[in-house]
Amino acid sequence: MPEVSDADRDYNLWVLLRQVSDIIFNAREAELQQHGLPATQAEVLFVIKAIGDKTTPAQISRMMFRRPHSVSGIIDRMKKAGLVTKTKDLHRKNLVRVTITEKGQRAYKQALKRKSVQKIMSSLSEAERQKLKSLLETLRNKGLKELGIDPKKAPPPKFV
Repeated sequence: MPEVSDADRDYNLWVLLRQVSDIIFNAREAELQQHGLPATQAEVLFVIKAIGDKTTPAQISRMMFRRPHSVSGIIDRMKKAGLVTKTKDLHRKNLVRVTITEKGQRAYKQALKRKSVQKIMSSLSEAERQKLKSLLETLRNKGLKELGIDPKKAPPPKFV
């Protein structure tokens, strides 16, 4: 049997991490589909709530670690669905502010129900959850450093 290199082991571990992330995301997506809310839009609602009213697309982009044009597209779809409004900042004309509408508030309340995530994560004991959290924070911080971002200045990993 051929020997597996450290690089191969690391890659396989990363693939497993991606698979787990994608599986949980897909379970969440299916759960939210009942309310007509894509998971990425629910995430944007959580970010806006975490940052506060009058959030900018750039702030959302930074907090989600997504490219600005990607977030802009999500926000445009959310505006079309009546979940958010976009308004020009009165003091800085080139700045846009994003605010959750009443419909968006209702969608946010529905999105607070995270049974799919809870169901999957419940397979871990409390000690395993704490260990996983610690390991993921270590990987997150190292990844941020690789991207040239100071982990202490990075957005918090929790939105609620």
